[in-house]
Parts: sequence; structure tokens; C-alpha cells
Amino acid sequence: MAGRINDDDVKAVRDAVPIDAVVSEYLQLRNAGGGNLKGLCPFHDEKSPSFQVSPSKGLFHCFGCQEGGDTIAFVMKIDHLSFSETVERLAAKAGITLRYEEGGYNPGHQRGERIRLIEAHKIAAEYYAGQLDSAEAEIGRKFLAERGFDQAAAAHFGVGYSPAGWDHLTRFLRGKGFSDKELILSGLSQDGRRGPIDRFRGRLMWPIKDVGGEIVGFGARKLRDDDNGPKYLNTPETPVYKKSQVLYGIDLAKKDIAKVSRAVVVEGYTDVMACHLAGVTTAIATCGTAFGGDHIKILRRLLMDNGSARVIFTFDGDAAGQKAALRAFEDDQKFAAETYIAIAPDGMDPCELRLAKGDEAVAELVQPRTPLFEFALRQIVRRYDLETPAGRAAALDEAAPIVAKIKNIASQHEVAVQLAGMLGILDTQFVVRRVAQIARWQRQGGERGPGRQQQSQRTYDTPAPAAAPSGPALNLRSPAHRTERELLKLALQRPELVSPAFDAYGADEFTAPPYAAVRQCVQDAGGATGAPSDYLDAVREAAPNDSVRALVTELAVETIFAKTVDEAYAGDQLVTVRLRAVDRRIRDVQGTLARLGANGDPERLAAVQNELWVLTQYGQSLRNNGAAAL
Repeated sequence: MAGRINDDDVKAVRDAVPIDAVVSEYLQLRNAGGGNLKGLCPFHDEKSPSFQVSPSKGLFHCFGCQEGGDTIAFVMKIDHLSFSETVERLAAKAGITLRYEEGGYNPGHQRGERIRLIEAHKIAAEYYAGQLDSAEAEIGRKFLAERGFDQAAAAHFGVGYSPAGWDHLTRFLRGKGFSDKELILSGLSQDGRRGPIDRFRGRLMWPIKDVGGEIVGFGARKLRDDDNGPKYLNTPETPVYKKSQVLYGIDLAKKDIAKVSRAVVVEGYTDVMACHLAGVTTAIATCGTAFGGDHIKILRRLLMDNGSARVIFTFDGDAAGQKAALRAFEDDQKFAAETYIAIAPDGMDPCELRLAKGDEAVAELVQPRTPLFEFALRQIVRRYDLETPAGRAAALDEAAPIVAKIKNIASQHEVAVQLAGMLGILDTQFVVRRVAQIARWQRQGGERGPGRQQQSQRTYDTPAPAAAPSGPALNLRSPAHRTERELLKLALQRPELVSPAFDAYGADEFTAPPYAAVRQCVQDAGGATGAPSDYLDAVREAAPNDSVRALVTELAVETIFAKTVDEAYAGDQLVTVRLRAVDRRIRDVQGTLARLGANGDPERLAAVQNELWVLTQYGQSLRNNGAAAL
């Protein structure tokens, strides 16, 4: 086994790799105020961004699903890596050499599985790219040239060539220290009669990268007539490659997709190349599978689903392309973005269009044209004889349920009116009522329980609390809980504003048990006074369980609700929390006095009366003098 990574090196990795830079590789982040950033959570589906990143704290937290932590925790969660794999990956990105304790370290055999498979793909991509210059690859270079791609284009997209022999790549990777088991697991090799052989042979190779830019698989194009395999052969499902979760070109397109809030979905690798070279740098493609729900999740995180977001599908004009468009429309409502379809004249794909008419024609093609819903409805309607009442009725029966799936009522009404026009039904209100009726049936048949519904409607304005220790749930409408939350946020984010007064506060001054637990964590970590650079890490480490640790992260990331965060604001929170604690104690003491009555023990009675007088005077001083009375 590999030795344990040195703690100082782990800290160095955390400090060296900014969390916002890492998170931005997977989703679009926008200003959330208070130095924080926000985006659509990559760990659950949501329409409003409840995922927040605090670059200054090096932490993230989602107020919808309660996932949170530091840079390492984010990468572990999103890429399904172990702790050591994540640290190794981030260290490589930052150029940090890690030290290992409790034994030696052999990088050839002891690194994590995902790291090893990614490294094998990276080396394979370099090998294939080098082979594209070989004499054998002349057929591949000719294929590219015939489609308008020169050597520079091939290099930009990392296109390569796999030699036609049985085990060229397999032997090359063995020489780099990879085991046969790793080569089979990666999908780069497959079992042969006498051991592993190359999966890809005599083909043009496109490296497929994930959103983070790491090569996870390959797409291979047949070049020779004697190749009995399919036209395109992709990497099989592996621990790092899931075809339903990758989009070819996403690594190159993601920044521009986020910047212009537009994505262009094409059908093949050469179409992506043609679009990018024509200036349409938001083009991406699926890898041997239909465009589906997991692909939508990737795009939604980049598009942020704002009102101007656009997704344009370019499908071939043939029957297969039309079928693909209808499949895409089935998932249309998972987008908040508007969806369109663009079909080139004569049914050409973007690669063919670029060859025939140049870059400008490709750029013109992907300008939003026909709304996807309109195209889908026309494909349905055209199958029926609309000259007969029976034909119109049958077309309505098939098309109305599709229109009913449109969630926006105004849009649903408008499309229903358009459907009536397509069908030639003069009574448009009949079609509108029919669609509305089907929509009600659909809602009734698929209603979610109140708990699920409430959860889906949460927004950042009313963040959901993390799972709390035993005690009453947090009530964010409670003025006491709101103030305690603000004070804890100050203690975690701006400790210099509330110390040393905060360190004199007891956990019992916080009425919500979860907040009392966080207060205890601050105390166990050494207090807020003179907070060191690793203060937040120490507070998180002091948490007794994951629930409290998650709440610490949440409070450390959540925006402080004040236009000006200064000593005056901090003083107000300190006074309010303390004053409420004093008032609670006064009520307790008054209750004790009432129970003692006039015939109680004189000494006990005098002590309680004295405490009541002191508390009353202190409360009055807090009201009159504010933070100066603390």
C-alpha cells in the first residue's frame, strides 16, 4: 500500500489550488455578494443556484442538498475519487511533489485506480497523436484533409491514429509500467487468445475529455473497407468513462458556453471540429448515444438557466436525424433554456456544410431558427391526413400530451394555439382546453409529496439547515435564530470583528442546539481571538460529527446579510444575542422568586433577588450602551 501523504503537503495542496478555479471547471459561477460565488449545484438538480463558493475560505456549500467542504472534498465528491487520489491529482495540477510516510512509494503501482486509468489515457493519446505522422496513417491524414482539416486542426483537437497491428499500444503501455489488468480495465486493450490486444486498430482516434479536461476515452473512426467493425467505435463503459455522462468538445467549449449562454449540440466529432474552426466555439457532441438527461445536467450547470440561455440542436435532415430531434424534445422541459433545431439545406451536417459553403454558412446555420417544440409537433402532425376529421383528431391525440408537458402555463397556452393552427382546427379554445385537461391529469398522476415539493422550492434566500444535533429544528423565521446565525457567521468569517467578546459567550446563549454545537466547536478550536490562518480548518476538525461539520461549512460560506460588515454591525449581533440570553435568565429568576414566595428561605430569597437586580441592571446597560456594555 502507498504511504500516508504528509499533512503539510496536504495543506500545501489546499492552499495552492483555489477552490473557485477547480469548481469553475465543472459549472458556471457568478457573483453572489460578500465575496462569494454561486452556481447550479452539480450534486442535485435545481433551477435556482443554491450552491455557493467562498474563495477566501476555500470552502463550498449547497443550501439545497447540504453538500459542503473544501477543494479536496469537492473533487472527491464530483469525480468519485479517494482522498489520496484527489490530493495526488490536485498536487500534479499545482506542481507540488508529495511526500509519503509509513513506507516507500512506488508511483508505478501504488497510485489510485482512477489516477492510473487517466494517466494511461493521457499517454495513449500522446502515442496516437505521434502515430498520425507515420506512413501507415496516410489514409487517416487523407480522411481529415478531405473534410477540410489540416495538421494544425488535428493537433488542436488531439486527433491521432491507432496502428493496425494487434498490440502496438498494449506493448507501449506495458513499457510504461501499466499492468494487463489496468489496460483491460481502461478499455484501451481487450482480451485476445494469447493475452491483451489493442481495442482500437487502424483507426482515426479522437480523445474524449470530461468537463475537467482529463482524457477518459476515445472515439475511433473506421478508415478501411476490410475493417469489419462499426463505423465509429467508442471506449466501452469503464470506471472513468460513462457515455451518457460525457460530451465531446466540452473541455474546449465550456468557457464560451458559460460566457454567451449558448450551446450547440451536433452529432459527430468532425461536426464539432468544423463548428469550432468556423467560430462556433460552443459546439459539443454526444459520444455514441442519444442526448439525454445526464448531458442536460452538464449543460445546465454551464448555462445557469438564465432567461437568455439557448440550446441549438443540429441534426441531419434524414429520418434518423428527425427521430433524434424528437428524442431531444422529450427532455426539453428539463432545460430552463430555450431550445431550437437547425437543419442545414440539403440535409448536410456542419462538416459537409463547411466544405461546401465555408465557415460563414456554419455560423449562420446555428443561429436560432425553429423552436424545438415546433419542429417536434410538425414531425408528428405530418404523419396524419389532416383533410379528414379523423386524421385531425388522431394528430391532436398524439400531439396534445406533448404540449401539456410544457410547464410554463403561458407558453403552454401559446403553443396550444399554434397546434390548433397546424391541425387546421378553427376552434382554438377547444385545443387549449384539451391540452390544459391533459396537463392536469399528468400533474395528478405524478404529484410529489409535500416534503419533496417543499425541498424543490428552496432557494438561497431561505437556506435549509444542515442535519442538526438533537433538539428543535432551526426556524429561520425566528428572530433569535436569525441573529444567532449571523453572529456565528461573523465568528467564522470575520472573527476579528467579534473577538474577544464572542469567546466569553457560553454555548447556552445559543437557543438552537445546532448553533450551540457550532459555538462549542469554535471554543474547542481555541476561540475566535487571534484566529490563525488555519482557524476554519481547526473549527471543522473540532466538530463532533459530519452534521455539525456541514453546518460549520455552511455558515462559513453563507453571505453575511449586511450592506456594511463592520464593528458596528458585529456589535449589534453580539448585543442582541447577549440581551436575549439575559432576558431569558431574568424570566427564569422571576419564576424562581414566584416559587419561593414570601415564606421562602431568607438567604436563598435574598440571593435570588440580588441576581435579578444585577441582571436587570446589566440588561438596561446593554440597551442603553450597546457593545460598550459587553
